[in-house]
Amino acid sequence: MNQLSQAQSTALAVVDARMAELSAWCETIFDFGETAWREYQSAQWYVDRLRQEGFRVEEGSGGMPTAFCAEWSNGDGPIIGMYAEYDAVPGNCQAADTTRRPRDGLGFQAGGHTDPHSGLGISTLGGLLATKAAMEQHGIKGGLRYTGEPAEKVRGSKPIHAAKGYYDGLAAMLSFHPFYMLPMCNTVRWDTHCGAAYSMVYRFICDAPETWGMSGGDGVKNGPPIPQSHSSVRAPGASEALMTMFQSSKVFREAMLPHQGGWSISEAILTAGQATADNLPAGLAEIQYMMRVPTIEMAEQITAVLDRNAQAAALLTGCRIERHWVCKSRPGLANHAMADVVWQSMQEVGAPVWDKAAVSVAQEIQANLGLSPMQEPFLDALSGLIPPQEAEAILREDLPPSQLNSTSDDYTDMTWHTPTARFYIARPALKAPTGQAYPAWVMNAMGGIPATIDPMIKVAAKTLAVSALRMLEDQTARQSAMDEFNLRTGGGVGGDKWIAPLCDYDPPVHFRWPEYVTTARGRDWTIPSTMPDA
Repeated sequence: MNQLSQAQSTALAVVDARMAELSAWCETIFDFGETAWREYQSAQWYVDRLRQEGFRVEEGSGGMPTAFCAEWSNGDGPIIGMYAEYDAVPGNCQAADTTRRPRDGLGFQAGGHTDPHSGLGISTLGGLLATKAAMEQHGIKGGLRYTGEPAEKVRGSKPIHAAKGYYDGLAAMLSFHPFYMLPMCNTVRWDTHCGAAYSMVYRFICDAPETWGMSGGDGVKNGPPIPQSHSSVRAPGASEALMTMFQSSKVFREAMLPHQGGWSISEAILTAGQATADNLPAGLAEIQYMMRVPTIEMAEQITAVLDRNAQAAALLTGCRIERHWVCKSRPGLANHAMADVVWQSMQEVGAPVWDKAAVSVAQEIQANLGLSPMQEPFLDALSGLIPPQEAEAILREDLPPSQLNSTSDDYTDMTWHTPTARFYIARPALKAPTGQAYPAWVMNAMGGIPATIDPMIKVAAKTLAVSALRMLEDQTARQSAMDEFNLRTGGGVGGDKWIAPLCDYDPPVHFRWPEYVTTARGRDWTIPSTMPDA
């Protein structure tokens, strides 16, 4: 390990000094619980905070209302990138409590933080501010760029930011995520980075249900002599198109791709008919698909099948079809030099430590679930570090040798624009009695309780700051990372091995994504009635 520089020691002290603030900030974002493309309060909070900290901030970066790009410079020099995520997940509204209950005034179907992105964003903000303070105190030249990334759960913003140049010109990018699977806990990704992902929304629109079944199809000459108001309900509409699409894609899922290769496809019905009475066909229905695959070629093959299914469903039901992209993202690119820098920083900082207060919280959760509280309730893996190469070997045990990428996250788009390290710090997770599993609300709740989530925030912020300062201070480390980036891309951005951004669509911000509204009844959770072009 390298000895900490004076600037790195300063950064560690800054994180310690600001932990009370970071803890309170995490509670704020956790309570917002805003979901993809609708993170209005969360994004504004970051923008205001960053401006107070001396950053120049562009709001609505890349044409996304809840994105931002913040920059700060201490003179000419290398620029290090970090980012915040802050979107929550519908149907996961959970209070920061040791029992299952939604946040005050809401139901369980509202948004809630699962990963949690509330802790992710505040961890990176803590690392960013500690790096800035150390640069100022020790006269380190260079700059910081910090992007606000909405809609990560649908891999939304990073492909768009990448295509619009927000990651260009960086010396390095640091990508942190709370641990969500073993062995990726207190370690750095080595070779096997996340894969590609495509997501789209198919919209079925039934413009003229009154023409269904008329032999001439013109709705006039060959129509029934007397309109039968209750006959029209027998005409198929958008709901029937959606269900046809849903069922046919389920049927053909097994044939879309081989079983080997670690891929998945999932769907979400955004709307299911807008009829206001039982005798009117639905005029609009939408279904979203998300595919997570190792390669772009696999994503293209699945897309072709879904397109055919959608066209067939529209023809069968007298509807027209629109396809709108939500994301098209690239598989990730490794950088061992960057991984080494972060791994060395992680060893200097150490693993998170959960104190007696955190243990008491965990034991209370176990007791409330009818379990016997454990003396050491947290997973043993949370308190240790695992070298990247060892984690890589375990990760690859279940993967075919030909598969280069696995699982899904949109940080991968950053890896094609600058040397990038992806690392994971432990979040609180409990040991389960043999043969039992915890309900999802348990981890969600611990992501909002200060005693259980603060240890992750502290360690992640310190690891980010030490890594960033190493890249700023160590020209050799910086050059090694860039040399490897150039080698893997065949000459850097635009090289003969480089994959260009796949994003050829506008930000999908106008769909009927669920959101919070304020009514006479207070804060409520809703699905908007329409999108501008409906």
